[in-house]
Amino acid sequence: MVFVCYSYFIFKMSGLKDSQKVALTIAGSDPSGGAGIQADLKTFTAIGVYSGAAISSLTIQNTQGVFAIQPIDPALVKDQIACVLSDLNVSHIKIGMLGSAAVAESIYDALVNFSGEIIYDPVLVSSSGRQLIDLAGYDTIRDQFLKLCTVLTPNIPELSLLTNRDCINKDSCLAAAEILLQQHENLRSVVITGGHCKNETNSISDYLLTVPEPSRQVRLKEISHPRIASHNTHGTGCTFSAAFTAYHLLTGDDTEAFHKATGYMDALIKKSVPFKIGHGTGPLMHHLK
Repeated sequence: MVFVCYSYFIFKMSGLKDSQKVALTIAGSDPSGGAGIQADLKTFTAIGVYSGAAISSLTIQNTQGVFAIQPIDPALVKDQIACVLSDLNVSHIKIGMLGSAAVAESIYDALVNFSGEIIYDPVLVSSSGRQLIDLAGYDTIRDQFLKLCTVLTPNIPELSLLTNRDCINKDSCLAAAEILLQQHENLRSVVITGGHCKNETNSISDYLLTVPEPSRQVRLKEISHPRIASHNTHGTGCTFSAAFTAYHLLTGDDTEAFHKATGYMDALIKKSVPFKIGHGTGPLMHHLK
């Protein structure tokens, strides 16, 4: 207590103000460094945003797949979040893998009174097909957790799981996203990343659907860009969502964050192509300038 008081005195005397907005990521840990909390922190750092981190689950994974998951004790997850929010000026929270219904509920309890931005990347199934949350977690997400979120960043399979709809083309994807926007009053934007779309062209389309106040009329932005052939795509969903969060913190605008995050991903995937890390689907090279 003496140290805390002394530190506070020095802080006040220095004339510094705790005005710097920061981010907080809540996600699972990837020991191979390509996805999850590790990818989030690398992305925030590369873009120039400070971020705290609360771990929701431990995983045993590498570039070849996810082999085991251990959700953190829900009380510890809640305490991590509360501890950061009590001290740092957090304006944006990015959420990834939850791990279990119990963890999702604890995060909901920790954030129910949070008034900033909550960007949720619904990490539900790994690219290798492993379930990343228990079955009860789906109901918790749909019935409770989505009420907190201001922005969702699902890929097409995740959008299908969230809405129980087949998302097989542009129209069905947009219709599913509109349902989510209609169902959840706090939800302002849905970003659909199109990398999982199987088509005969060499392009990818990403979509931003927004319902700005007060009209709540859906506005659509679409970005089409060339598909980049690469074996280094581990953690792309986590990275995109973190990039969107970082750029929204810096700009305060959904459309600008969408454009900047998409451009960041294109550049990052391109410069990661020549590298070979691991024996499976390699990670992105966040550390390269």
